[in-house]
Amino acid sequence: MTPELPRLLEAVDATWPAARSLRAGPWRLREGAGGGKRVSCTTAEGDWTPDGLQAAEQAQALLGQDPLFMIREGDEALDAALARRSYEVIDPVTLWLSPLAPLVTEPIPRITAFAVSEPLAVMREIWEEAGIGAARQRIMERPKGPRTTILGRTADRAAGTAFCAVDGEIAMVHALEIVAPCRGRGLGKWMMRQAAVWAETQGAHWMSVLCLTDNAAAMGLYRSLGFSRAGRYHYRRRSET
Repeated sequence: MTPELPRLLEAVDATWPAARSLRAGPWRLREGAGGGKRVSCTTAEGDWTPDGLQAAEQAQALLGQDPLFMIREGDEALDAALARRSYEVIDPVTLWLSPLAPLVTEPIPRITAFAVSEPLAVMREIWEEAGIGAARQRIMERPKGPRTTILGRTADRAAGTAFCAVDGEIAMVHALEIVAPCRGRGLGKWMMRQAAVWAETQGAHWMSVLCLTDNAAAMGLYRSLGFSRAGRYHYRRRSET
């Protein structure tokens, strides 16, 4: 059965975990430890009231974080309530999903993509150059399930890196980055296929990936591999933040 959006979002939390996640009334709070919006946002997990929004804001402040909410499909009332409180929309994200089987049919060219259990120094450098610093790299140490990194090579050099982790039947790819001079050569396709080959050995049946909706190049890559749109979400933050 094809995973639905709530299940995919569970896999996102499991494969790219916050430093700490806790329930406060109807809210799920995430402590990001500097790891970015995905691990620092608050989501509505129960019946909430407009008066309860202030409590959610205060709880986030106690974690040392500016108020930030993730708005998923079905959160339209929360979206409207936050808009009335001068929260702005940022970073709309599309979730993509594909069965693993079509991704493992093509042989991967030699010395093009490898699954590496722990990232090499050159892979960390690629992430650093792309703005994925130490705090975000530490997230990759937190998943409890199987995890690996993917090294991509082209033109006789290390040129790409990615992180992949499995939650049950779903493999999620995060932090796919290719150095600027080596983009447009098809390396991303082979790295995604290598991630699928590895994920299949871990018992996964599906692969999902997140992409900023305005990233046309990445959206084109996932579409060319046969991924389908599985859902969307965005964030809201105070416009003065």
